[in-house]
Amino acid sequence: MAPSELTEELETPSGKGRSDENFPVGSFLIRRALRPHVHAFYRFAREADDIADNPALAAAEKVRRLARMGAILDGAPGADSPAALAMRQSLAETGLSAQHCHDLLRAFTMDATKRRYRDWDELMVYCRYSATPVGRQVLDLHGEARDTWRWSDPLCDALQVLNHLQDCAQDYRALDRVYLPERDLAECGSKVEELAAPAASPGLRRVIDRLLDGTDRLIDAARSLPRAVESPGLRRETAVIVGLAERLARRLRRGDPLARRVKLSRGDFALSLLLGIWRGRRWGQG
Repeated sequence: MAPSELTEELETPSGKGRSDENFPVGSFLIRRALRPHVHAFYRFAREADDIADNPALAAAEKVRRLARMGAILDGAPGADSPAALAMRQSLAETGLSAQHCHDLLRAFTMDATKRRYRDWDELMVYCRYSATPVGRQVLDLHGEARDTWRWSDPLCDALQVLNHLQDCAQDYRALDRVYLPERDLAECGSKVEELAAPAASPGLRRVIDRLLDGTDRLIDAARSLPRAVESPGLRRETAVIVGLAERLARRLRRGDPLARRVKLSRGDFALSLLLGIWRGRRWGQG
């Protein structure tokens, strides 16, 4: 079958969408003209992530599909990935590079083939491709200075680790994928198999708290991001996101992600929104 004759066979939607995320995706806070491009980037990432997380697909097939998305992104003919086609159109309209998209595909390819991480540093290498491209893409869309990456990167990394902690039991049970570093598990007297238990053991709790310690350091570094952003709307949105990260980290300190999924409440979102808008406005006047 010629590439131009391919149909929509690559993508395997999970049903997850922007409303399922821990942070706003192209919200009303940012410029209206940019929202469709943020949404296109999110859709591209979501569809690629769903391929990597599909338990019905073999690793080699996941890699093939992700590579095909990358090829379409770069101009290959075919309609088998509408998300990649829409992302290609977005890049053409905005004049941005496809690099951040390819970085995401690299991370999802890692997800298809890699199931364990040695230590925090190796986990951060993964986050470099799975998380930081998201913030960088949004900043580039707004024409922000590249210097802002130094604060955006730790914020995105923190959100990624928090998501790993939220889903640690599900990732292990469904995909045998574990982001909790092997070194931390060993040093805390815990084992991967404990992720199948109905509640966290004392050792596993220590591992979770270690990762939250690292996440707190990332969030602390990210607090300078809103002040550095020039766009008023994006300044407010990044302030909201920092607040959400802080709240989710605190909830994970108190909750057990093995017993139930620890997540933000509507109150968390509402309070973070109000505080973020207020702080963003105040910092913009400073």
